This record gives sequence, C-alpha cells and structure tokens, in this order.
Amino acid sequence: MLTRIVKLTFKPENIPSFEQIFAETKNGILAFEGCNMVDLYQDINNPHIFFTYSFWDTPADLEKYRNSDFFKTVWGKTKLLFSDKPQAWSVNKVQSTNPS
Repeated sequence: MLTRIVKLTFKPENIPSFEQIFAETKNGILAFEGCNMVDLYQDINNPHIFFTYSFWDTPADLEKYRNSDFFKTVWGKTKLLFSDKPQAWSVNKVQSTNPS
C-alpha cells in the first residue's frame, strides 16, 4: 500500500470553491479501484494550505486514477484556484505506532 500526499496552496478567496470541489468529488475518488481512503487536511498556521492524503493498494492503481478523465476534469478545475505550485509525494509506511 502507498500513501499519496499532495500539498495545495490556494488564493484565500478560492478556498470555498476548493472545499466544494473536494466535497463533490471525494466519493468519486474513493470509487476508483485500489483507493482505500482520501482525507483532506488544512494547515493550522496557514489556512490557505491544504494537504490531501490518499491510500492506494498499488502504484498502478494510483496511475490509473491519475490518467483518468475524472482526474483530468477535477484537476483542471482545481489548478485554476492555486496561488502556488502544488507538490506531491508517494510514500510507503516504514514504521507505525498504531498497534493494528
């Protein structure tokens, strides 16, 4: 399993638009094969910075999503709202303090 972390920085006036896009599309993201979870976080000190965390079974599942028409449509709307270039990382968990 891999985790995809994406840092998104928005113009403050565009935050409500992004939150609406996320609310309307999160279930569509979850419907993709191999997607187990998608969460949205907002930076405490810089509220115009958001992070998405999504959990995927395989890198191939993530790539299918990233190459989909659904992603291209959502990303096309979202990138118009940015105030800075997004950053993304695909990571594997090395250790956990969670007993499960």
